[in-house]
Amino acid sequence: KMYASSFKLPDLPYDFGALEPVVSAEIMTLHHSKHHNTYVTNLNAAMEKLEEATAKGDVAGIVALQQAIKFNGGGHLNHSIFWQNLAPLGKGGGELGDGELRAAIEAQYGSVENLQNTMSAAAVGVQGSGWGWLGYDKTNKRLAVATTANQDPLQTTTGLIPLFGIDVWEHAYYLQYKNVRPDYVKQIWRVANWGDISARFAEAKKK
Repeated sequence: KMYASSFKLPDLPYDFGALEPVVSAEIMTLHHSKHHNTYVTNLNAAMEKLEEATAKGDVAGIVALQQAIKFNGGGHLNHSIFWQNLAPLGKGGGELGDGELRAAIEAQYGSVENLQNTMSAAAVGVQGSGWGWLGYDKTNKRLAVATTANQDPLQTTTGLIPLFGIDVWEHAYYLQYKNVRPDYVKQIWRVANWGDISARFAEAKKK
């Protein structure tokens, strides 16, 4: 049988230019239509090969495909979260109201600003390509800041449930911010979709 359940590129929940001036329409168009789309295409290709290798009982072939599945599957997972994690200015971007997430952040970090500074420093400090994350540690019932390399998914790598990810691959910012990653990371908070992050927090606590 042919590989059936092909993964698809999700639609953006806003227009390509909706996150300006923080993220340019040009970056969003390339990031979504080219980069994320490539992860989806390559994930589907790897899954098809995996099905063939599995049908043949080709263990070496199965093992050889794991890195491609991890990289492209991680890219698809991470970006699918990232688009939802962002919202235009004036339409939820940067606005964290009172509620359980704000209370948890203030209890643990002292203030939202302190959390932002902690997470920004972690994201800026990623060597090469990767992600900065706010996650939920369900074992200890605490928030946690973490980083992942390349496209490694947060949950499978660290056990943390992803709430908010900052993509610090250069393709996420270079056309606009050049090599000044700290400026991009500082600005991204202006379009952080705290409504989505709060919903993920509420869901994570139920698990």
